[in-house]
Amino acid sequence: MGEGKGSTLVHLIVIVLCLVAFGFSIAAERRRSTGTIHKDEHSNSTYCVYKSDVATGYGVGSFLFLLSGQSLLMAVTKCMCFGRPLAPGGDRAWTIIYFASSWMTFLVAEACLVAGAKNNAYHTKYRDVINAQDFSCETLRRGVFIAGAVFVIATMILNVYYYMYFTRATSQAAGKTKRASSTVGMSSYA
Repeated sequence: MGEGKGSTLVHLIVIVLCLVAFGFSIAAERRRSTGTIHKDEHSNSTYCVYKSDVATGYGVGSFLFLLSGQSLLMAVTKCMCFGRPLAPGGDRAWTIIYFASSWMTFLVAEACLVAGAKNNAYHTKYRDVINAQDFSCETLRRGVFIAGAVFVIATMILNVYYYMYFTRATSQAAGKTKRASSTVGMSSYA
């Protein structure tokens, strides 16, 4: 590992996991469930027939890949709270800013993906009222998975910067502790 550079493998794995999560969230948006109203000829009631429900699986997959990337990064950096101390200065400040920001965007992305998967899986079944004029088939609103995808990319970018500044701040702290023995300026009394 270079001076303040960080592990290239960690960067690569986090980026790949986030990009896979992004791909799954885009796929989930494109494959959202759509329903059409059909009329039952025997009971004269209306019901919804939904197309494929694969978007729920894509949304859950995106959730899991993003969770894996965030978990990996937090395990490597020991969640910034445990392990080697951070050196005081600008790198430590940026590390804290990127850490907090990446967690905020991560939580928003996960909320969008979970809400999208849950709402996509919800389907109205039957309506027992005959000739219901305002009956509609519940579907997921457009853009929920897209919002998740945007926050996935934001999380990925913030995670990369967080890890970069974290390794700089920890390597500076390690460099400061490896100095030659420093003296306080006191001499022995003779």
